[in-house]
Amino acid sequence: MTQTLDEISIILIYSAMAVYALAFIAFALDLARRSSTVKKATSVALADDVVAADVPVPVSASAPATASGSSSVSTPVGGFGSGAPGTPADDASLVSLDGRDASGKRSIALRLGVSFTILAWVIQLVGVVLRGIAAARVPWANMYEFSITGTLLIVAVFLVVLLREDLRFLGTFVTGLVLILLGISTVNYYVSVSPLPPALQSAWLVIHVFVASLGTAFFALGGALSIVQLLQTKGDAVGRLGSALRLRFLRTLPDAETLERLAYRVNIVGFVFWTFTLIAGAIWAERAWGRYWGWDTKEVWTFIIWVIYAGYIHARATRGWRGSRSAWLAIVGFAAVLFNFGIVNVFFKGLHAYSGL
Repeated sequence: MTQTLDEISIILIYSAMAVYALAFIAFALDLARRSSTVKKATSVALADDVVAADVPVPVSASAPATASGSSSVSTPVGGFGSGAPGTPADDASLVSLDGRDASGKRSIALRLGVSFTILAWVIQLVGVVLRGIAAARVPWANMYEFSITGTLLIVAVFLVVLLREDLRFLGTFVTGLVLILLGISTVNYYVSVSPLPPALQSAWLVIHVFVASLGTAFFALGGALSIVQLLQTKGDAVGRLGSALRLRFLRTLPDAETLERLAYRVNIVGFVFWTFTLIAGAIWAERAWGRYWGWDTKEVWTFIIWVIYAGYIHARATRGWRGSRSAWLAIVGFAAVLFNFGIVNVFFKGLHAYSGL
């Protein structure tokens, strides 16, 4: 029975990956649609400017007159935070900050992306639960289980945040990251269900690892927002790279200042969870090994991550760090989280070595 449930769980995890891939494609198509819309709107505006410069047009007291004699008013492209050229107000292809066009509807690709993400998350949830039932414990006692549960929480946090803030434009990052992590874990880290080693037979396994996974999920979202913030920042090297690559969809996203505020709020929540992770880990270490702190590699990197994010929050709140410097600190913090997960857990020896590796 245990083996059967585990096999079903694996099938469900692979099925979820397939649906996440569809979500990734849908989100990418939406960004491509946005870029196409910006290009079209810019071309129309430039053509209008050329006509206006070459052909004298009578102007009425209330509004400019068109060449045909009718009166119309040109309005900025909806949602273009960087000040896009104007385009006619009745152009139904305009995109606002939440991905809606002038008719108030989101693109089919964007709606499919969210729908596929929810479906994939439900499938993955069932797979994770079945893994836990097969093991008769919480499903995060080794690298494979931590990966499938951690990615589940990343998507869960993303979907919950969507209820409050419209961050659908991060769909490609979230689904892409989850696909990469699930692919690596299923290929390299999978182990069959096995009993817990003595050090993990504790209620702190439920608390400590689950809260660490939640903190990681918020840091992932904050890191994504900071990356987009850099792309939106004028004068920054990453921003110049975005311009060079002609990422026109950036003009349909919130401006750098808004993204920075969102990233700060998300990272603060992650920092609270990570602080509790550090405290809970020390308490568990005392119960398991008779000391609160032993400079184990995993303990050190957990503390390094805490210091980076503490510095990020302190520098932004008291030193007035804004813009690129704030974003880079957040990105360095998330890079440390990924290093802790993918390198420290696998290649560094210590008391925190996961079972099955």
